[in-house]
This record gives sequence, structure tokens and C-alpha cells, in this order.
Amino acid sequence: MNTHHYIAVDLGATSGRTILGTIDQEGLKIKELNRFPNKMIEVGGHYFWNIFSLYDCIKEGLCVAAREKVAIDSIGIDTWGVDFVFVGDDGTILGLPYAYRDPHTFDASQRFFEKEMSRDEVYRRTGIQFLNFNSLYQLYALKESSSSLLKAASKVLFIPDALSYMLTGNMVTEYTIASTSQLLDVYKRDFDKDLLQTVRLTDSNFAKMVMPGTVIGTLREDIAKEVGLPCLPVVAVAGHDTASAVAAVPAQDRNFAYLSSGTWSLMGIEVESPIVSESANRNNITNEGGVDGSIRFLKNITGMWILEQCIKMWKLEGKDFSYPELVAMAESAPAFERFIDPDDSSFVNPANMLEAIDAYCRRTNQPVPTTDAEYVRLIFESLAMKYRMVLDVFQSYADFPIDRLHIIGGGSRNRLLSQMTANSIGKSVVAGPAEATAIGNIMIQAWSKGVVSSLSEMRKMIAEAVQVETFMPSDVDRWDRGYAKFKELIK
Repeated sequence: MNTHHYIAVDLGATSGRTILGTIDQEGLKIKELNRFPNKMIEVGGHYFWNIFSLYDCIKEGLCVAAREKVAIDSIGIDTWGVDFVFVGDDGTILGLPYAYRDPHTFDASQRFFEKEMSRDEVYRRTGIQFLNFNSLYQLYALKESSSSLLKAASKVLFIPDALSYMLTGNMVTEYTIASTSQLLDVYKRDFDKDLLQTVRLTDSNFAKMVMPGTVIGTLREDIAKEVGLPCLPVVAVAGHDTASAVAAVPAQDRNFAYLSSGTWSLMGIEVESPIVSESANRNNITNEGGVDGSIRFLKNITGMWILEQCIKMWKLEGKDFSYPELVAMAESAPAFERFIDPDDSSFVNPANMLEAIDAYCRRTNQPVPTTDAEYVRLIFESLAMKYRMVLDVFQSYADFPIDRLHIIGGGSRNRLLSQMTANSIGKSVVAGPAEATAIGNIMIQAWSKGVVSSLSEMRKMIAEAVQVETFMPSDVDRWDRGYAKFKELIK
């Protein structure tokens, strides 16, 4: 096999990085080129992403890649879902994109259901779970406020497509990222014209829909000259970071569920066709686009966001805990003393996460944490319990036995939470790769070049290249009793 090099740009809701992936006769290797923060900007009570800063950081990563002195095949970009950029008639990006945690969407979905289309009808058409910040409700809130940006928009580009446009000058709509919007017909895999009409848009306001592995264009000449690289192809990978991550699950059969663990925890199974049933609607399960025609039947669970916000508050108090310290703190705290529902609305974006947890405990007649360690313990235990609750739901839909849970993403490095999860679900947990999103991004670029020919071949190569750790359940009876307490609490 010849040696191939790819640049993966992987942007999350709190940080981004560029990674150099190399595939040769020895398999797959990755190397981080640069890492940078991605912070919401608050202006006038609204929250935005600084897409121009992200663009600049991507170019810095390309400069670092040029210094590697290797022949790079292509570039691919993945990001978080739902958010978008407006582009004017002259191709200019109009302002900063709203961040999905902006408060203008908090009640927008309810107003949409009352005035435009029923909740059940929206699910029947889209198969997408209901989150206040879905693109549909963001656009509806902007329409209601007579947004000048929406009025001036010629095109709407999702975040990875917008960044690819900034690099190439070419516009596309990549399918997996568009599927998060709640604007697509789940069966036709294209925009639903009736839903677009409710936000005063048509399909002409979006670029051509493309599937993962499509070449968008090449790096603009001025950018190539600036960063010291040739005019490389830019590939539409699975633009939604979770879609890229799921493509990198090192599984050799279908009898698994996955948990993409980071700021969000996304749990689900792969299916061949959408499941748009009354019970799926009731359980608020989503049907998002995957790689190679698959559907990611999954559910969003609030993940490390809660801990990340606690860390933020501790830093204001002068406490700068390392991650190993946080894990050790959790291990030292007593078990099963209190739980939270990670998906309770009070944890969406509170001013002080520690105070939000205290208020939840008081509201549910539980003891308020008295030490920092107790906060960490209750977050980890509550996540492990929520994972069990959601996994039980997925087994009721799967036409195959779920033998194990693959945890991928940064959260797979948390050995304590992986063991807690195995104990909670009573099944083996396979943790890794931590860099699943970047690896999936790289492998889809390789697929576009014919270096690999199928999803199964991709996964086989990944399984051979990465180290994973398997956790077997223990102390199951005690965790069953804890789970009964958790279920009763959040009932």
C-alpha cells in the first residue's frame, strides 16, 4: 500500500483541533497539529460562534501541516450539529452564527407546534428528536423576530459546509450535518418543502445535497499560498462529528450500541432504514444520517457538559483540578447518595452549575453535596444510570441482541465512568478510540480516494490500528439497587 496523508479538522462545542492522519502498510497513525478553544461569544444577551476565529485557527493548522513536509491527499471538516451561517447574494458571510445554547429558542418549538405544524407531524416527516435548538426552531425564532440576517440570506450553510466554503469558494450541503436540522424528509433524505415554508425558505436557499466522501473543491489559491500547501482537495466527510465518530466504531458485527462521549453523550444503534413509530416519537429518539446509507438511530444525553461547567466554577474559586484528580475525587466519595437527571432543563446553560445541582437536590428532597468530590461522584453515577435507562429503550427497538456498548470519543478515557457504565448496564463496555471523530473523518477521506472500499473495511482497519480497553460488569446487584433509586427519582 502507498502512503497517504489526510488532514482532519475536528471542531467541538468547546474546542477544535487539526489532525494529520497517515495510512500506510503499517495501518493508521494520527498526529495532532494544533488545538484551540471554541468559545461562545455573548453580545446583548445572545450567544454566537466566532466562525472567523475558527477559520483562522484552521489555517494555522494547515501551516503546521505544511511544515510536516509530506504529500497531503485532502482535507475534511466535521463539527457539532444544527448551527448554521447565512450567506448573502454576493457570497459574503452575514454576521456570526447563533450558538445552539442561545436563549431565543427556549420556547420556539412550542410556538411552532401551536402555529405551524403539530409535533407528531414534524416527527412523522423528519424522524428527528425534539430539541429546542434544532435548526428548525432556530430559524423559526429568527423569523418571529424579523431577523435582518434571515431576510438578507441567499443561502444557509451548516457550520462544516460554511468552513469548507471559506476554504474552497464552493457551497454544498453535506447530508449527515443537514440531517440534524429537523428540516429533512427522513425517507427522501432531502429538504421537506413544507417545513422550509414555515421559516420562509425554499430548497433554493440551500446548496446541493452531497453524501459523505464527496469532493467539494480545492483549497483556494490565496489560502494555499498563505499556508504553504498545494491546492488540495477538500472532502465533505461526515460533517456531523457524531456521524464521523460512529463510522470509527471498531466493531466487526452489528450486535452493539455506541456511546459517543464528550460534551454531549450520544447513544444509539445503526439501522438500515428509519424507525419513525409512535413509541420512537414518545421516547424522543432521532433518525440522523450516517455513513454508507445507514441511519443513526440515537438519543442525545447531556454528557460532560455538566462536569465542564462545574470545573469552570471551581476555577473561579481558584481550584484547578486535573482530570486524574477529578476521577480520584469521585472514587473517594460515597456511592449512590444522590442523583440528578442529566437532561433536566435546569442544566442546559445555568449561570452557576454547582448552584443548579444544589437546587435540583433540594427540589427532589436529596442531600445537597458538601464536598467537590461528591459533585463529581453524583455526575458520573447519574450518567451511568441514564446510559442504562436509554440502552434498555434501544434494545426494545433493535432486531438484534445488543451484546456490548462501544464508548468512543474523549469520554472513553474516563476509566472510572466506563467501569461504572459496565456495572450499570450489566454488559461489557469497549472503550476507545478517544479520537474516533478525527479517525472517522480521516477514513472517509481515504474512502473517497479508494484507499478503503467499504464501512466494514474501514472498521477492520481501525480495529487493527487502535488500542481499546474492555470493562466487564461487577457488583451488579448493588448497581441494580442504585438504578431502582435513580428511576424512582426521575420518574
